Amino acid sequence: MSMNLMLLGLPGVGKGTQAAKIVEQYNLPHISTGDMFRAAMANETELGLKAKAFMDAGNLVPDEVTNGIVAERLAQADTKEGFILDGFPRNLDQAKALDEMLAKDGRKLDAVIYFTADQQVLIDRMMARGRADDTPEVIKNRLDVNGALTEPIAEFYDAKGILSKIDGARELDTVFADVKVLLDNLAKA
Repeated sequence: MSMNLMLLGLPGVGKGTQAAKIVEQYNLPHISTGDMFRAAMANETELGLKAKAFMDAGNLVPDEVTNGIVAERLAQADTKEGFILDGFPRNLDQAKALDEMLAKDGRKLDAVIYFTADQQVLIDRMMARGRADDTPEVIKNRLDVNGALTEPIAEFYDAKGILSKIDGARELDTVFADVKVLLDNLAKA
């Protein structure tokens, strides 16, 4: 049974932690945009070098470069039986591009897990990380910016009937218990 999953949610909601538990339980490759960028740059691929040039200049990597790096990663053999996307898509255009790149391969997303939490919970979690540049104001701004991008993506996948919201503010194992129910039901379908 293959499962193509996407994890969605604001910084601090626990996507990475839940992704690690999904990998352990379901043996799916975790595809993190940050990891992909680092690998493409380290391997000096054409797209990796383009991404590096934008990042070195302090700019966001344009959608076409990001989409290309994701397409290259999804074409690798280990994703044929499924994957977990984390950190992509970051906007609605990328979500539409993802659907197109999967459709070319005869694939689609099976589920989008949208982890939610109150903003104050996320601020508290991010403050606890103790990064020097993380002030409540900076974190709130980051959450607002990310929220403005995330909500249209959630609506896009909700309209397709594949979005499941899970409260990420709860204890780690409680959250994963909900994830497991969702994925086990998906596997039976």
